Amino acid sequence: MTELLEQLFDRVSKLPPAEQDEIANWIMKELDSERKWDTLFVKSQDQLSEMGAAALAENRNGLTEEMKFE
Repeated sequence: MTELLEQLFDRVSKLPPAEQDEIANWIMKELDSERKWDTLFVKSQDQLSEMGAAALAENRNGLTEEMKFE
């Protein structure tokens, strides 16, 4: 365990149990969410590459319009 993580656990351990559980639940949900997104991105690389190639081809063929954002 890193020193920074140990510092975090030390600080959290001084909080009331309900707050400790709230922080633990939040961290676990964040970790699960990150794993989910990592998996989704890995699985979608071929599709994203195809979409990017299609967009570039449309642009080369004059089928796109410049968007002017203010």
